[in-house]
Parts: sequence; structure tokens; C-alpha cells
Amino acid sequence: MEFTGTWHIYEMSNWDEEYFNMEVQAYIKIDEKGNGEFQFGLVTGYIDGDVVKDGNGQKLEFTWDGNDENDEASGSGWLKFQDKNTLTGKIKFHYGDSSTLLAKRA
Repeated sequence: MEFTGTWHIYEMSNWDEEYFNMEVQAYIKIDEKGNGEFQFGLVTGYIDGDVVKDGNGQKLEFTWDGNDENDEASGSGWLKFQDKNTLTGKIKFHYGDSSTLLAKRA
């Protein structure tokens, strides 16, 4: 599965680098089944994803649940390739904020 691996988030539209890298290098980690985990800032979550067709390419669509500053949080999102080592995507909190993101293969 092309999305498998660890990806370092380097840009988010709704949060600056000081926030999203405050505890660890912000990341998304995807396994061969499309599941995984992520952390940015004080947000951590577990991903349940499926690869779907997106035009001529593929997109990983996912739901997630986890924590935001120790409060339960959940949402959805998607990732697709900008090029072979860069992902573009969006992460959304259920009934809350959302942000686009860019991530490079670690």
C-alpha cells in the first residue's frame, strides 16, 4: 500500500509550526491496512482508513478517535499524494475545527 510509512507534517492551515510540533515532530503513521496513528500539538489519534479511487489516483479516507489535551476527540480526514514523497490532506474534528496539511515521507 503506497501510503504505508511515517510522514512528518510540515504545514497545517489552521495551526502554526510552533503548535503542531510542540511535543513531538508532528506525524502520521500508516500501516499496510490503512490504519495508523498521528500526533500534532496536543492532539493524538488512531486512524481507521480505506483507500478509494480519486480521479486517476488514490486517496486514503479515514475516521479517527483520540484526544485533544486529554479530552476525547474524533473526526475524519483524507490523504492523497502530491508527489511520491509528499502527502496533502485534511483533518477534521467532529463538530469542530479542520485543517489542511502537507506531510513528507520520513
